[in-house]
Amino acid sequence: MNGAERNADDLFAVFDSLHFHRAAEQSTLRLRRYLDDPEIKGLDLMEPAVLLKAARELMTTERERIADFDEDRLAQIIDLYLNTGIHVHSPGYMGRQFSGVVPLAGLMDLVSSVTNQPSSFYEAGQLPNVAERLMADELNRLIGWDPETFAMVTTSGGSMANLTALLAARNRAFPGVWAGGVAEGVAEAEGRPAIAISEEAHYSVNRAAGVLGIGEQQIVRLPVDGHGRIRPDAAGPVLDAAARAGLRVFCLVASAGTTSMGAFDPLDELAALTRPRGIWLHVDGAHGASLLVSERHRDRLRGIAEADSLTWDAHKMLFVPAPCTLLFYRDGDAARGAFRQHASYVFDEEPDVYSAFDSGDKNLECTKRPMIMPLWTLWSVYGPALFARKIDHLCDLTRQAHRLLAAEPDFTVLHEPEANILCFRYDPEGFDPAELHALQLQIRNRVRADGRFFISKVDLDGVAALRVVLMNHRIDAGHLALLISEIRTTGQRVLRERARADRTADHADGSRS
Repeated sequence: MNGAERNADDLFAVFDSLHFHRAAEQSTLRLRRYLDDPEIKGLDLMEPAVLLKAARELMTTERERIADFDEDRLAQIIDLYLNTGIHVHSPGYMGRQFSGVVPLAGLMDLVSSVTNQPSSFYEAGQLPNVAERLMADELNRLIGWDPETFAMVTTSGGSMANLTALLAARNRAFPGVWAGGVAEGVAEAEGRPAIAISEEAHYSVNRAAGVLGIGEQQIVRLPVDGHGRIRPDAAGPVLDAAARAGLRVFCLVASAGTTSMGAFDPLDELAALTRPRGIWLHVDGAHGASLLVSERHRDRLRGIAEADSLTWDAHKMLFVPAPCTLLFYRDGDAARGAFRQHASYVFDEEPDVYSAFDSGDKNLECTKRPMIMPLWTLWSVYGPALFARKIDHLCDLTRQAHRLLAAEPDFTVLHEPEANILCFRYDPEGFDPAELHALQLQIRNRVRADGRFFISKVDLDGVAALRVVLMNHRIDAGHLALLISEIRTTGQRVLRERARADRTADHADGSRS
């Protein structure tokens, strides 16, 4: 066998199905142990330099030929990946809004990865485009828009969806901007383009204002109540004042489940403000739109049928791999208005039954993953009750956490939970309020470093608060009690260390005097 033949054999071996089967067995065996692990685990945060060294040592040194498949090397890579990640399937994971996935969804994601069918165009991903249409119809029944005129497109994350919706809203209000830019496309009499958001809006909306050339100075801030919800009674006068100042607010962004506290803006009342003013109402429901699946909780989104667009992250409360974001439009023509382009290599000059399923003209991505497949597969195999059952459980669990914390004299609960996010502080009697911020930060960092629980923090009214996002159905009251105990123990340890440090400082000052 000559060198060329040997190289060809090496290449074909890498793509061999038996080779793949061995690797898949190795991977699934480890993933099964990962899913079955009963331990309470948060995050083992490794020093980057240590992780760099460990990862580098797993890289083959072979450079001249294709290295032989090393099962042990693969096993070590998988173990390192699992051990250094957030344990999203553990009851100790309470910190972020991405979910431990339904395992079957992960399996379908593997199928999508191996078959590699980009899904912006029907010819490249036939079933993903059909599945996208089917899921759009299923979920729109919960939203309530006209089934003949609405549209949905999948996109890679809530930030991308918010940007795309704002782009569609801007192009509707200022049709000349796409070709001429803001300077040429906006007549002076029209007013400066502006968007209205609450102080609790996700940072991606501010970022979108910069990307679209609107500028942060043209962001109109709407006041919120003590729960982080936009106040409609105060929003109207703010919008009117913006118009008098020469701003044309073309879009108001409401939230259905804010990142900080999981607050739901009053969509019906905001629609009553925006409709007569000709303002597009976009709902960032990245986290909370999934409550529409639950009969018990969908009322949180009362008025959603009056909105113009909706961002919905399935990789949060529909428990599928990230990213999988659904962007809905009440008016399908508005979806096509986001991007006004012609490209002969992808857009068909003569539309047909196939191109009618294309979504490339409605989203920024030309090549995108068939992200709908895990969600459609779960919906097809288990039905919507799977999602409703878990959502109801998580919301009930969060209310239980609220009751437990409210009963503790050294904790302060900061709001009634509207979904599965809860913010609170460790606040022992007599503690200096000026020191609360630093105390919460120290508690959060130490709890994370201890590795049993992973919780997050958020600033509310300029003061840090501890925050739990309950995404795991394996969490129960016992785990919540353990977390409360660990936070208290950690907080008391921080206070003792501070007291010793203060006494040492006082002693040193006395010695010097």
